[in-house]
Amino acid sequence: MKPGLRHLRVFLALLDCGTVTEAARQCNVSQPAASQAIGRLEAEAGVMLIHHGRDAKGPTEAGELYGDRVRRALARLDAALVAVAPRLVLTATRAQLTALIGVRDAANFTLAAKRLGLAQPTVHRAVTQLESEAGRPLFQRNGRWVQPGRQARLLADAARLSFSELDQAAVALAEHAGREAGEIVVGAMPLSRSVVLPRAIAEFRALRPNLPIRVMDGPYDDLLAGLRRGEVDILIGAMRNPVPVSDVSQQSLFQDDLVLVVRPDHALAGVKDVKIEDMAHYPWVVPRRDTPARAQFERFLGEDFASRPAIIESSSLILMRELLMVTDHIGCISRLQASAEIALGVLTPLDLRLPGSSRDIGLTLRDDWLPTGAQAQFLDI
Repeated sequence: MKPGLRHLRVFLALLDCGTVTEAARQCNVSQPAASQAIGRLEAEAGVMLIHHGRDAKGPTEAGELYGDRVRRALARLDAALVAVAPRLVLTATRAQLTALIGVRDAANFTLAAKRLGLAQPTVHRAVTQLESEAGRPLFQRNGRWVQPGRQARLLADAARLSFSELDQAAVALAEHAGREAGEIVVGAMPLSRSVVLPRAIAEFRALRPNLPIRVMDGPYDDLLAGLRRGEVDILIGAMRNPVPVSDVSQQSLFQDDLVLVVRPDHALAGVKDVKIEDMAHYPWVVPRRDTPARAQFERFLGEDFASRPAIIESSSLILMRELLMVTDHIGCISRLQASAEIALGVLTPLDLRLPGSSRDIGLTLRDDWLPTGAQAQFLDI
């Protein structure tokens, strides 16, 4: 069960003021309720968060660790709540914010309820209560569908990231107690899935055989959005120049370039010093638009090639390989990504270099991300 926001606020107040009585007063709850909140947090965490007893005061080492992470999470959330209505800092609940996130994503109360495993009236009531406390609608109703306003989108993003950080706090507590918990979520672009990521996972798995690892693929923009929302921990692949947003940073791992490949018995296979005009009548399989590889392809081969109708856009090595085996298509792909197929003789590189196609492959991380021990270990690998 996830800890409630009020319980967490009582815990932070106790860290700040030192007594349950004062924490209860600051949070406007009774002293028994404050004590119960601390007890429930400790029961859920499985460790003592504060020193109990007449002479012992203050947080334990685990409590300090947990408090630092909880404070980060709630500071992010409270800033977004205040932007909507200051009162929400006192009244908004985790259930209400979870419903807000679900409705924002689904744009429909019934679909949101289904995804959350709740009854539709429960989700509708939670969002309505949040809007009532805010003193304004957060969604525009249009028949069955609802459209989130700007404040709803910002609050949903902040709440999602805050909840992710609270999950990180729980994992950090488990690690402190010597238990393995949590998971690592990697957003992987095509090259990393073929080259660096399998070896990194294998090395990490030898050290931590039971910790779950989830690899997500998809367009760069979707993976970047997931990284910024806290749904993805690490993004691996071709770096963007310049960085598209200000709250992430990039770290280069190595460089790669592009190669043009065909099937072994293609008419151009084995031809020395292939010229651009030699490829004029062949169809192509090229990376998707808005990727660094596609931009480099277009710079080298020119707008005539880039605008031809006989182009298939895909970042899938499997699709490219299978298509090239049965057609005269020419493929443009990362050299490292195709290295195994080239070494096995499944694909043949054309005798033509693509100058200027070198690009940095690396990590993209949220600037303020605080990894758990396991995540930091995987990052080091």
